[in-house]
Amino acid sequence: MASIRIGISGWRYAPWRGDFYPQGLRQKDELAFASRALSSIEINGSFYALQRPSSYQQWHEQTPDGFEFSVKAPRYITHVRRLRDVEGPLANFLASGVLGLGEKLGALLWQFPPSFRFDAALMEDFLAQLPHDTEQALGIARQHEERMAGRTLLEIDRSRKMRHAVEIRHDSFVDGRFVALLREHDVALVVADTAGKWPYLEDLSADFLYLRLHGDRQLYTSGYGEAALRHWSQRIRAWTRGEQPRDARLASAEPAPTRRSRDLYCYFDNDVKVRAPYDARRLIDLLGLADGLSEHPGQRKEDAA
Repeated sequence: MASIRIGISGWRYAPWRGDFYPQGLRQKDELAFASRALSSIEINGSFYALQRPSSYQQWHEQTPDGFEFSVKAPRYITHVRRLRDVEGPLANFLASGVLGLGEKLGALLWQFPPSFRFDAALMEDFLAQLPHDTEQALGIARQHEERMAGRTLLEIDRSRKMRHAVEIRHDSFVDGRFVALLREHDVALVVADTAGKWPYLEDLSADFLYLRLHGDRQLYTSGYGEAALRHWSQRIRAWTRGEQPRDARLASAEPAPTRRSRDLYCYFDNDVKVRAPYDARRLIDLLGLADGLSEHPGQRKEDAA
């Protein structure tokens, strides 16, 4: 059976208070609330700055058993260094507390900027550095830079599998050679719905899928109606059965290795108008995955009006 995790990108948004989050809910209790209505959350603060070990440990403690986080990797690696000379920054990131999530660590997301073009040699070098279990990650983390002294977590409970996904935003990545590299390193290509702004690809390159839904018609803003959510539920059912939809948009002419099933992570990033948590929960319901979650958070106020 495939594991399907559906949730939101981030959880601290002021407009959500008094809407998705009940009026009067303490800000420090928002993660506990969201993690009981949804099955996963993508941590995105880690994209802008290294977080502290205490934060990862608190997030682990505040969420229920069986919950998972995915973690967005630092923009310093993808946007500033642009994958060049990143051994130190990669070690710093892995030492910053990510491994403290333990059994609740899902996938690491590497998002490339729109101006970043496909470079096969550079991409090969980067993918080869990524650890695929927490024991490998711990070895890299121990090579952190001196400036990290006093703010590292350098221990694991046991060796666990680690997963990586990359999100591209330049047309040069629509290239079969790129997909071949991802398959060689068992890294997922993010299926990113960006309202047509950036490339949309559905090539299967790992033993799991990673979806980011940024808005059906308007980036970060528009919600997903019932028809759109049913469309995604049908695709998710196919992918998690190990299949590929016949109309899939592909960069590679080579078929993906066959699998009996694939795990899947799906995150809604259309947060501006408080659509993300409601769309995520509706998709969970359509897939029949609400068992064990708290009561449905209900309709959005303006939808119910």
